[in-house]
Amino acid sequence: MDEAKLNEFVGKMVSDMGAAANAALVLTGDKLGLYKTLAKEGPLSSEELAERSGTTERYVREWLAAQAASGYVEYDSGGETFSMSPEQAAVFADDDSPVNMTGGFIALAAMFKDEPMLTEAFRSGEGISWGDHDACLFCGTQKFFKPSYKANLTSSWIPALDGVEEKLKKGGLVADIGCGFGASTLLMAETYPKSEFRGFDFHHPSIVHARKEAEESGLENAHFETVTARKSPGSDYDVVAFFDCLHDMGDPVGALSHAREMLKPDGTVLLVEPFAHDTLAENLNPVGRCFYSFSTAICTPGALSQEGATALGAQAGEARLKKAATDAGFTRFRRATETPFNLIFEARP
Repeated sequence: MDEAKLNEFVGKMVSDMGAAANAALVLTGDKLGLYKTLAKEGPLSSEELAERSGTTERYVREWLAAQAASGYVEYDSGGETFSMSPEQAAVFADDDSPVNMTGGFIALAAMFKDEPMLTEAFRSGEGISWGDHDACLFCGTQKFFKPSYKANLTSSWIPALDGVEEKLKKGGLVADIGCGFGASTLLMAETYPKSEFRGFDFHHPSIVHARKEAEESGLENAHFETVTARKSPGSDYDVVAFFDCLHDMGDPVGALSHAREMLKPDGTVLLVEPFAHDTLAENLNPVGRCFYSFSTAICTPGALSQEGATALGAQAGEARLKKAATDAGFTRFRRATETPFNLIFEARP
């Protein structure tokens, strides 16, 4: 055994354990508004932050120490005050920032709570349905993806598709399959008021939440229905969209085949998937580490719980997604654009 390599690896484990231990504290800071208060009003002492956030100083003092040790906030030893840089605030304190990560930490809470169920699934080979997960997963997923959708969906992703934005500005029909809480559906409905948007998801509590958000927003061109991907109703759609969900489906080829049948002859499938290269070796990086982990605990078990039980995984990559689209009958498939966390594809009949 190489002692130097061992010490280096132990150091990595200490760092990873520290990050995992602090994950729960990120939730606390987010729920209590500690990050937002510090970002807006800092530098602050622990006493000042506690007073302005309505919390207890002794807890806040220890929380701040953990955040500073993690590099999530800044510490001034001279004045014994804490603050947040613009970069730290963008990740933890700004709900509209495209790099806000607090939703991911909420989803992590669900992963830990569901560990016994996942361990048993490893033994049995059975899947775990989306609806069987802890409720933290649903709100965490919404909070994680919404900032990126808000920053990119209507400003760059839809404009990157051939002729789609023009159709939606004039008045088109769009199906958002696997819409969850409806973040993507409602963003499109707000931007393109002349078009009609129908969100479909098999998880009824998510549809209930989406309907409530649509009602509160006053958007009358967004409607939601509980239904599986392969039974999504309607025809003559200009666009059928899948946002970060095709890889969660047990029969992705079947879902795409049905989407093709739903489209007008000149319609478009908008497929948004987690960023991935085509080989495991290329995905052994921080982004791949994150997505493979979520895929192991959530995406793959979800797909295995459904009819078809084909588990693409969250790191499917362009080649496998293109094959799924080709097998579904699409003749044109291209990468329209990308971000560090997503691949955006256009499929045409």
